[in-house]
Amino acid sequence: MGQLAYCVDEITEAKPVLGEGARGSVSIFADSDGSLDILAQDSALVGFSISGRRALSDVMAQDAIVLGDAVLVECADADAGSLAALIRLDERAARSGASLIVSTHIDALEDVFGCVDRSEARILVGASRGERIVALGQALATLRSDRVREMEEGERNTLARLTDEVTRLARKLDGFSSDGASPTSPNSVGSNGGDGSMRLASPTQGYRYLSREDEMAHKPRTPLPDPRMIKSIIRERQRRCEFFDTELFADPAWDILLDLTAARAEHRRVSVTSLCIAANVPATTALRWISQMVDMQLLARVQDDTDRRRAFIVLTDNAADAMARYFDSLGTSQISPI
Repeated sequence: MGQLAYCVDEITEAKPVLGEGARGSVSIFADSDGSLDILAQDSALVGFSISGRRALSDVMAQDAIVLGDAVLVECADADAGSLAALIRLDERAARSGASLIVSTHIDALEDVFGCVDRSEARILVGASRGERIVALGQALATLRSDRVREMEEGERNTLARLTDEVTRLARKLDGFSSDGASPTSPNSVGSNGGDGSMRLASPTQGYRYLSREDEMAHKPRTPLPDPRMIKSIIRERQRRCEFFDTELFADPAWDILLDLTAARAEHRRVSVTSLCIAANVPATTALRWISQMVDMQLLARVQDDTDRRRAFIVLTDNAADAMARYFDSLGTSQISPI
């Protein structure tokens, strides 16, 4: 962990970039003293000052809690009290502009995802300390502009490189690989980062919430392919994992698009948990890709009409049209299973 700490220290030493006195503060919420201690250690390692550490239940019991620049939450149990507290923190973070980071596990993902629809929350699923440190480092590097001076282009690039190095070291130390992001074509729907790398952002408040009628009324100009054919492609892609390391073929964006294209053709909605499984990468990585693709207007978040705490993910009309035209351009006889 010493190598990781050294690199994170490099980021915090760049605090003149953030302006005088803009070190950054974090509010920590968890349900055990042990968890609070670990979250505080990780936050201090990155360079945050601890503005408060409280039980998650205190959020509902106290109205006068002041949030820091970042809010770090461990939500291990998706019970009614924890979810209510998470909804309030999401609302408070959205109003104040604080960065919200929520650690949870896969069994609670559906409920947690439905509770954080207002702030630009980062959701970590089964996160290691390395992953959490990376998320905290990214939050520190992107403090709101009303708390920092405008950075020059060279300063932005330096900070971005340092954050990338923290990510690389954390993944190496924790034994998980990079996401393998690849830039998109200039003619494709969506865009990549200005430096040519994929920008993995969290959900923004610019979601387009579609009603069931809106979703079904807007159909692509070119018909979608037979969902049975798409499912056959998905099965063939998954079969490679029987013979090779899964990470060798990690392509979450395409797996997500294929799964949602089949679902749209079948007039079926897909939960965020199901989509994370379809992406064939760790859930935290899948969530970053889903968030990025929402930001690129490839995907949209749709609330469940019967349960407002639940949300589905669907293709946008433009993305569905692009997928339809892609398959149409291949021709049925030319479609490869891979």
